[in-house]
Amino acid sequence: MNLINLDELSDDLKRLKNPPKKLNYLGNKNLLSMNKVAIVGSRKASTYTKNMVQNLAYALKSYSVCVVSGGALGVDIAAHEAAYPYTIAVYANGLNILYPRTNSKILSQINQNALAISEYEPDKKPLQHQFLERNRIVVALSKALVIAQADINSGSMQSARIAHEIGVPIYVLPQRYNESNGTNKLLKDGKATLIDDIDEFAMKFKSNYILKLKEKDEILEFCKYGVSLNDALNKFGQIIYEYELDNKLIINNLIVKTKG
Repeated sequence: MNLINLDELSDDLKRLKNPPKKLNYLGNKNLLSMNKVAIVGSRKASTYTKNMVQNLAYALKSYSVCVVSGGALGVDIAAHEAAYPYTIAVYANGLNILYPRTNSKILSQINQNALAISEYEPDKKPLQHQFLERNRIVVALSKALVIAQADINSGSMQSARIAHEIGVPIYVLPQRYNESNGTNKLLKDGKATLIDDIDEFAMKFKSNYILKLKEKDEILEFCKYGVSLNDALNKFGQIIYEYELDNKLIINNLIVKTKG
């Protein structure tokens, strides 16, 4: 576990009234240098919302945009999985605790191959107020906040208030009447912009930044002698297909291996 030099993030975090005094991290700190968009929302997101979030996060990744979220159930984890490894998880607990346990597999992968950050010491268990504290970091790190689905009285609406206070633009997904009253109200009040074209939205934050990966490419090492496509996707997500398009991997008969 390491400490992030807050001077590297001063332009982002200084917008907050109560910035964190320190941030611990696990994983690839180079992700902080990428353009970042936060995606948050309901833990009980609809199937439609989760599908839209996955499409959005994947589009952002394709334009070298890093997706920031809170590692929670529903919207958060859908965003992390689709953006992996171009994703940052902000924990409401110590980094050595994988919470919620349901998400432990992807969170463990983020710890190793993406980036996990927290202002809390190891072994610090998640408490209710810490989720709200976590939200301010998610918002402040990002160039935009996407609230995918939210009730009126929810943590996501608190994130919207923070974003409004510090000048981070808010975006929402189209939703049916009475299925996401929080995001619909943000639209009604003129506090959010509707995402009606995912690709167009992702292009706004496009970056030419090339992520500096670890010296040893863990994906190529994992697939070196051939592994099942299912195992490769479970460990690294959709980036496996990007490696195939870049001719770094071969997928044949549901087996993934390196070329040569």
